[in-house]
Amino acid sequence: MLAPVAWRTPPQHYGPWEQIASHLAEGLVARGVDVTLFATLDSRTAGKLDGVCPHGYAEDPALDGRVWEALHVAHALARSGEFDLVHNHLDWLPLAFAAHARAPMVTTVHGFSDPRIVPAYSRAASAYVSISDADRSPELDYVATVHHGIDLAALPFSAAGGEDLVVLGRIHPDKGTAAAIEIARIAGRRLVICGIVQDERYFAEQVLPHVDGDAVSYLGPVGPSRRAEVLGSAAALLHPIAFDEPFGLAVVEAMACGTPVVTYPRGAMPEIVDEAVTGFLVDGPAAAAAAVDRAAGLDRAACRATASRRFSTARMVTDYLAVYGRILASRASTGTLAIPTRESPIP
Repeated sequence: MLAPVAWRTPPQHYGPWEQIASHLAEGLVARGVDVTLFATLDSRTAGKLDGVCPHGYAEDPALDGRVWEALHVAHALARSGEFDLVHNHLDWLPLAFAAHARAPMVTTVHGFSDPRIVPAYSRAASAYVSISDADRSPELDYVATVHHGIDLAALPFSAAGGEDLVVLGRIHPDKGTAAAIEIARIAGRRLVICGIVQDERYFAEQVLPHVDGDAVSYLGPVGPSRRAEVLGSAAALLHPIAFDEPFGLAVVEAMACGTPVVTYPRGAMPEIVDEAVTGFLVDGPAAAAAAVDRAAGLDRAACRATASRRFSTARMVTDYLAVYGRILASRASTGTLAIPTRESPIP
């Protein structure tokens, strides 16, 4: 299991790719699979841990991410002959060296950071898994779509909820933090903002001036231990994205706590949100504000039940085991890695 090394696996604050790599690794170990997690050396796993990067480079300016990612990938692929399969969660870099992998490679495409990285995907001998149907590139063939799974035990159901709204995610124009402030203002509700500041200028100019500790509060990054409390005590999660969201972990985490979502119908959102069950898909701040009261009136138990059925770690692990089985069976029958195409998808 090749995790990123920007953050620890599992992350203590932010790190969605690391979080999914952790959930999957731990779920596979629980099913009896022998898993070696390649991650930062301060990572935690019930499997075997290996790596070279001491800790997340995003947390230490003394570490150059380009250098440590390269060292990390080189170390993992040097050991690849010891394994039946390599599962890459580290974007394009391992793909550039996929020819040197001595085991079949599966790559979960967590989102394309830039269209210019697509050639690294299209040229590599790897099987690709999309995290939503909406996030598929027409230039690639995929073996499956596997929606992310979350740790339901770490996100207990909150039947009562609360009156405030919450927005959780990196503070960046893509995530619409400023739009969430406007939505809460129109709706006449307090807003709680959680997340790392990824765009300092945007935060300083469009977010921080509105933070008064009353109408708008900023809690900073909230780690796993506090995330459930924040999400579960809200009336609704606002997710007014300004980009095509590949998946949206905060969305399903809120649902698991029983908290419905008000979001825009971009990217994976129509695929993830069950309209009028786990939330509402709307266009623009005014429509979002109008949907807040309707969302707050949804059945929180039904929201939790839907999230449990669709987005559990157990379901994700089962889906990936099917992917692994198909790829290994293909290799056994042909002697090489035959990548399934759209014409021969996994059932």
